Amino acid sequence: MVDLKGQYNDIKDIVNPSIQEVIEKTAFINGPKVHDFQRNLEAYLDVKHVIPCANGTDALQIAMMGVGLKPGDEVITADFTFAATVEVIALLQLTPVLVDVNEDDFNINIEAIKKVITPQTKAIVPVHLFGQCANMEAIMEIAKEYNLFVIEDNAQAIGANYTYADGTKVKAGTIGNVGATSFFPSKNLGCYGDGGAIFTNDDDLAHTIRGIVNHGMYERYHHDVVGVNSRLDSIQAAVLDAKLPRLDSYNKARQQAAKKYTKAFEGIDNIITPKTVSKSCDGICDTCDCHVFHQYTLRVKGIDRDALVKHLNENGIPCGVYYPIPLHKQKAYLDERYAEADFEVTNTLVKDVISLPMHTELDDEQIEFITSTIIKFINE
Repeated sequence: MVDLKGQYNDIKDIVNPSIQEVIEKTAFINGPKVHDFQRNLEAYLDVKHVIPCANGTDALQIAMMGVGLKPGDEVITADFTFAATVEVIALLQLTPVLVDVNEDDFNINIEAIKKVITPQTKAIVPVHLFGQCANMEAIMEIAKEYNLFVIEDNAQAIGANYTYADGTKVKAGTIGNVGATSFFPSKNLGCYGDGGAIFTNDDDLAHTIRGIVNHGMYERYHHDVVGVNSRLDSIQAAVLDAKLPRLDSYNKARQQAAKKYTKAFEGIDNIITPKTVSKSCDGICDTCDCHVFHQYTLRVKGIDRDALVKHLNENGIPCGVYYPIPLHKQKAYLDERYAEADFEVTNTLVKDVISLPMHTELDDEQIEFITSTIIKFINE
């Protein structure tokens, strides 16, 4: 699904000396490389504060701790996503409220959000799924009306732009009160282990979060807030800082691969290709970078999706089903409040979706082999 070795070969002359420098200086935790990466990512995102941490799941948990959510507070998020988003809500003894998503972009449905708001609702966690932003303008309007926090789960959309109705563009993860991302190796900006970060333009919130990530300390052995141990190590920061200047080109390579996939599937009635919802987008992200294609996810109709998965695997083609089971049907998150009628889109998507290989090293020969294998399966 990803070619990390190919990407590494392209940058090893930069990455290797940077890692070696960390080892020789032995500044393994919170060293200069971490601070360099933090400053460079702040500049790239045009955000006041980036607080690195140990992984993307921690980033979400710390963001929720930072805004002061309390046990029993309701947090609205999407049913169709990876479990980490709801996992941290449950871990903090908050009340997850799962809602349906859109058919076109797989992101949280605005009308569904409005239907579940109660006096106990304190936050919305939009997930920018597969590389494209949720409708943040509408979400921020709802948040303002009901005095809710907005915590962006930006694990899959680092580098994506969100375009407001007036044409203003901002980076994904920098719109809400706070954003969280993951640097898992397969992400668009990935390290060589685990890593994450939290973004905010709120000075006071940034101060709180900096304490939380470090055992609640601002001064050694003085614990001012309840914290956790979640720090990005210097070796991972060195890798990320080497990759960050290439992030836009990495995303552009994904966008070009997505265009080639989509072109190959034109006229195939059984396949619904990914859509971009930005009004400023020309085709698939020729100009606006609204979708950075962490995943290229098809919907297949009228064919056996699982048989297609088997066929691709038999032909040496990796693929993924993201996600095969809705969160509201997962054993850990079952809740009698949920009605199946409220998850019509999600319940359809889990039967239809299939994600194809998507990474910076995809070439035309690979794309042709993948697409022709799929088309042959459909036509047989």
